[in-house]
Amino acid sequence: MNNQKLIFIVDDDPFVNMLVVKRFTSDGYKLEAFAYGEDCLKALNKNPDLIILDYFFVNKDRKVMNGMEVFDKIKEVKQDLPVIMLSGQEKGEIVLELARKGIDDYIIKDNNLIDNLQVAIKELFARSQ
Repeated sequence: MNNQKLIFIVDDDPFVNMLVVKRFTSDGYKLEAFAYGEDCLKALNKNPDLIILDYFFVNKDRKVMNGMEVFDKIKEVKQDLPVIMLSGQEKGEIVLELARKGIDDYIIKDNNLIDNLQVAIKELFARSQ
Protein backbone atom coordinates (compact mmCIF):
# COMPACT_ATOMS: atom_id res chain seq x y z
CA MET A 1 0.00 0.00 0.00
CA ASN A 2 1.21 3.56 0.49
CA ASN A 3 2.18 3.29 4.17
CA GLN A 4 -0.31 6.05 4.97
CA LYS A 5 1.64 8.74 3.19
CA LEU A 6 0.74 12.25 4.35
CA ILE A 7 -0.27 14.70 1.63
CA PHE A 8 -0.91 18.41 2.17
CA ILE A 9 -3.33 20.12 -0.21
CA VAL A 10 -3.02 23.91 -0.19
CA ASP A 11 -5.70 25.77 -2.11
CA ASP A 12 -7.85 28.80 -1.32
CA ASP A 13 -10.77 27.14 -3.12
CA PRO A 14 -12.60 25.03 -0.50
CA PHE A 15 -14.17 22.93 -3.26
CA VAL A 16 -10.77 21.88 -4.64
CA ASN A 17 -9.54 21.05 -1.13
CA MET A 18 -12.65 18.97 -0.41
CA LEU A 19 -12.44 17.16 -3.74
CA VAL A 20 -8.75 16.26 -3.30
CA VAL A 21 -9.18 15.23 0.36
CA LYS A 22 -12.18 13.00 -0.43
CA ARG A 23 -10.61 11.40 -3.50
CA PHE A 24 -7.19 10.60 -2.07
CA THR A 25 -8.35 9.63 1.41
CA SER A 26 -10.32 6.89 -0.31
CA ASP A 27 -7.02 5.80 -1.92
CA GLY A 28 -5.58 5.28 1.57
CA TYR A 29 -3.55 8.48 1.92
CA LYS A 30 -3.73 10.80 4.91
CA LEU A 31 -4.61 14.33 3.83
CA GLU A 32 -4.51 17.71 5.46
CA ALA A 33 -6.03 20.72 3.74
CA PHE A 34 -4.88 24.31 4.10
CA ALA A 35 -6.43 27.43 2.58
CA TYR A 36 -3.15 29.35 2.41
CA GLY A 37 0.56 28.62 2.13
CA GLU A 38 1.36 30.29 5.43
CA ASP A 39 -0.75 27.67 7.25
CA CYS A 40 0.97 24.87 5.36
CA LEU A 41 4.43 26.24 6.23
CA LYS A 42 3.54 26.24 9.95
CA ALA A 43 2.64 22.54 9.69
CA LEU A 44 5.82 21.35 7.89
CA ASN A 45 7.00 19.77 11.14
CA LYS A 46 4.38 17.05 10.49
CA ASN A 47 6.71 15.88 7.68
CA PRO A 48 4.33 15.50 4.76
CA ASP A 49 5.40 13.14 1.97
CA LEU A 50 4.00 15.47 -0.70
CA ILE A 51 2.50 18.94 -1.01
CA ILE A 52 -0.08 19.81 -3.65
CA LEU A 53 0.11 23.57 -3.90
CA ASP A 54 -2.05 26.10 -5.70
CA TYR A 55 -0.19 28.68 -7.77
CA PHE A 56 -2.44 31.67 -7.14
CA PHE A 57 -3.96 32.72 -3.81
CA VAL A 58 -6.46 35.50 -3.16
CA ASN A 59 -7.45 36.92 0.20
CA LYS A 60 -9.30 40.22 0.31
CA ASP A 61 -8.54 40.75 4.02
CA ARG A 62 -4.77 40.33 4.05
CA LYS A 63 -1.80 39.87 1.76
CA VAL A 64 -0.94 36.21 1.27
CA MET A 65 2.01 34.52 -0.39
CA ASN A 66 1.57 33.13 -3.88
CA GLY A 67 2.40 29.52 -4.69
CA MET A 68 5.88 30.39 -5.93
CA GLU A 69 6.79 32.16 -2.68
CA VAL A 70 5.41 29.25 -0.65
CA PHE A 71 7.34 26.78 -2.83
CA ASP A 72 10.60 28.69 -2.17
CA LYS A 73 9.96 28.63 1.60
CA ILE A 74 9.16 24.89 1.53
CA LYS A 75 12.44 24.19 -0.29
CA GLU A 76 14.40 26.29 2.25
CA VAL A 77 13.15 24.00 5.03
CA LYS A 78 12.71 20.66 3.25
CA GLN A 79 14.87 20.47 0.13
CA ASP A 80 13.69 17.01 -0.96
CA LEU A 81 9.96 17.40 -0.30
CA PRO A 82 8.06 16.85 -3.58
CA VAL A 83 5.63 19.59 -4.61
CA ILE A 84 2.94 19.38 -7.28
CA MET A 85 1.71 22.79 -8.41
CA LEU A 86 -1.93 23.34 -9.37
CA SER A 87 -3.04 26.23 -11.48
CA GLY A 88 -5.68 27.59 -13.75
CA GLN A 89 -2.79 29.14 -15.70
CA GLU A 90 -1.79 27.60 -18.99
CA LYS A 91 0.92 30.15 -19.75
CA GLY A 92 4.07 28.47 -21.00
CA GLU A 93 6.40 30.92 -19.25
CA ILE A 94 4.89 30.07 -15.86
CA VAL A 95 5.26 26.34 -16.46
CA LEU A 96 8.86 26.94 -17.56
CA GLU A 97 9.66 29.01 -14.50
CA LEU A 98 8.20 26.30 -12.26
CA ALA A 99 10.22 23.62 -14.04
CA ARG A 100 13.40 25.66 -13.60
CA LYS A 101 12.66 26.04 -9.90
CA GLY A 102 12.36 22.27 -9.58
CA ILE A 103 8.64 21.75 -9.17
CA ASP A 104 7.90 18.01 -9.39
CA ASP A 105 4.78 18.34 -11.51
CA TYR A 106 2.37 20.95 -12.81
CA ILE A 107 -1.33 20.23 -13.16
CA ILE A 108 -3.88 22.51 -14.73
CA LYS A 109 -7.16 22.92 -12.88
CA ASP A 110 -9.62 21.59 -15.40
CA ASN A 111 -12.12 18.73 -15.63
CA ASN A 112 -9.23 16.22 -15.56
CA LEU A 113 -7.71 17.63 -12.37
CA ILE A 114 -8.33 14.58 -10.15
CA ASP A 115 -7.31 12.03 -12.81
CA ASN A 116 -4.13 13.97 -13.65
CA LEU A 117 -3.34 14.38 -9.97
CA GLN A 118 -3.79 10.65 -9.38
CA VAL A 119 -1.32 9.80 -12.16
CA ALA A 120 1.18 12.40 -10.89
CA ILE A 121 0.99 11.15 -7.28
CA LYS A 122 1.40 7.50 -8.30
CA GLU A 123 4.43 8.31 -10.51
CA LEU A 124 5.99 10.51 -7.86
CA PHE A 125 5.70 7.93 -5.08
CA ALA A 126 6.86 5.15 -7.45
CA ARG A 127 10.04 7.17 -8.20
CA SER A 128 10.78 7.69 -4.52
CA GLN A 129 10.52 3.96 -3.63
